[in-house]
Amino acid sequence: MSLDDDRLDARLETAFGGTAAERRVVVRQARDLADSGRFAETADHELTVEVVVDNLSDAPRGTPSERWNWWMGALGLAFGGFEQFTVREREE
Repeated sequence: MSLDDDRLDARLETAFGGTAAERRVVVRQARDLADSGRFAETADHELTVEVVVDNLSDAPRGTPSERWNWWMGALGLAFGGFEQFTVREREE
C-alpha cells in the first residue's frame, strides 16, 4: 500500500493531534520522502501510512512535527541523508 496523503493526515490527527497546518507540513515532508525514493532505498520497502504512524509512535512524545523530526533524526544518525526532510519553523 502506498502513501495516501489524506489517510496519513487523518491517522496523524487521531494518533497525535496537532494543528491542521502542522499535519499538512508533515504529510508534505512524508510525500517528499516517499517521492525521493530515499526511504525505500534505505529500508528495502516503500513508505506507507502504517510505516509513518508506527515510527512516529516510537517517539517519546510530542506533536506530529516533533515526532517526525525525531524519526528523521534517528534515520539521519543511522544512515545519513534525511536532514532535508525535517520540519523547520519558517522565519517571518
